[in-house]
Amino acid sequence: MSETNAAPQDDAPKNDAPETSAEETAEVQATPEFEPIPEHLRDEALDGHQIKKLAEERIAEMQAELEAANDKALRLAAELENTRRRAERERGEAARYGISGFARDLLSVADNMAKAIELAPEDPSSMTKEGLEALVNGMRMTERELIAVFERNGVTRIAPKGERFDPNLHQAIAQVPGGGLPKDHVADVAAPGFVIGDRVLRAAMVTVSTGAEAQPQEG
Repeated sequence: MSETNAAPQDDAPKNDAPETSAEETAEVQATPEFEPIPEHLRDEALDGHQIKKLAEERIAEMQAELEAANDKALRLAAELENTRRRAERERGEAARYGISGFARDLLSVADNMAKAIELAPEDPSSMTKEGLEALVNGMRMTERELIAVFERNGVTRIAPKGERFDPNLHQAIAQVPGGGLPKDHVADVAAPGFVIGDRVLRAAMVTVSTGAEAQPQEG
């Protein structure tokens, strides 16, 4: 009769719980255990009256901050409005009185012109040679004073005779034979020009050389 080998039986109790890895075990062991909140602190945290009081205090602080910010904004707005009005007033005054200094300087020129007219006789034919010379000298002095007033106020006179024609500063009214001047040079100035800074107030009225000599007229 053959013997049958029976499977060995494990008498140890079986554990149906899933196996836990070493990493999971270490993680569980590393997790800190939080202590429960003490009873007196838990009661204090849940005190509704204290929460309401703190909320009211914070609301009061925020309202005070808001009022301060609004007050500051109103002051800034008022200051900006005052600045705008002041700037408008200054612009208006500059437009009305901007030439006050220039006009004040011209008063002396006007006075000298009036004196020269008073000294001139009503009948020019009765004027002596000395009187005529005095009148002319007075007019020349008045012109020099006028030019000085212009220069003090930034106005420069342009008298470009002999200079190269510049269309930015000169206005040609005619072309004339060279007369010894190169082509496109100012032969004569009919009326001087004036500039203030880089701005042309009036271009100089000039005649421009053609560079060619005048042809002799046949008799």
